[in-house]
Amino acid sequence: MAKNEKTGVILLAFGGADSLESVEPFINNVLRPRKPSPELIAATVERYRLIGGSSPLLDITRGQARALQAKLNRGRKEPVKVYVGMRNWSPYIKDALREMKHDGVTRAVAVIMTPHPTPASTGGYVKEIEAARAETEGLPEVEFIKPWHITPTFLEAVVEHMQTAMTAYYKLREKKKIRVIFTAHSLPKSILEGDPYVALIEETVDWVTDILSKLNYTIAYQSKGGGKGEWLGPSVEEAIEEAKKTGCLGVLIVPIGFVSDHVETLYDIDILFAEKAKALGLTFERSASLNTADTFMKALAEAVLPHLDS
Repeated sequence: MAKNEKTGVILLAFGGADSLESVEPFINNVLRPRKPSPELIAATVERYRLIGGSSPLLDITRGQARALQAKLNRGRKEPVKVYVGMRNWSPYIKDALREMKHDGVTRAVAVIMTPHPTPASTGGYVKEIEAARAETEGLPEVEFIKPWHITPTFLEAVVEHMQTAMTAYYKLREKKKIRVIFTAHSLPKSILEGDPYVALIEETVDWVTDILSKLNYTIAYQSKGGGKGEWLGPSVEEAIEEAKKTGCLGVLIVPIGFVSDHVETLYDIDILFAEKAKALGLTFERSASLNTADTFMKALAEAVLPHLDS
């Protein structure tokens, strides 16, 4: 590290509406420059109402920042601060970078809070940082951490949460009668040509299912957007229907593409998919999101540390 260089860490997340009133401006941010329809706004407001009126994502990400900061600074002579920047809601990425500049940070180690960042899935974060640095002079140089989707401690965190969820099924005794559905965010196929998004997800699942052998499992995709064109599939709804057709007694949803609770876990999985499974006569369980789990925080710290003093 250069003598006058000060390093900070920034966690980058998608953002979420913090009230029912903020749903419309939040959706405007997500879809810009397109304009959302009144029907989409109304449907999204209803989803937020059903999960309590706001997204917990910011509070969770701030909790992750505090936990990560504590782990990074354990025994460290020069403490490092962890900041939070959201792509589509306050505190915006540009505001977090300006705060870092105000604190004298000259170099930012960035963590996109998804295990599978690729140009198609998270390229927008890079663009937001580039735009912020073009708009404001003196913002920190930004370095993204290396991939962590198959690091041993991250896999350990996923497996721990899966094992907790699977205890509800031990009474069925027949492991093969439970379909484990690993889920990630769907994307338009048109933007995925040459992109490693699916390969990274499959790599994580391959490692997890090697640790937890003899699982009856599949990968499915959720929360696709509107518009024309084909989206990545199969959908989770299709995977649940397939589980029923093949004689399964229940499904276990593992949100492998998400690390924090937000509307796409709390509504899409816990309400929409749960209702779908129960309507088909299947039992339903969901592996809890990693959120601020200690093993996950340890995994992030291990991924960040090599970048702090490089």
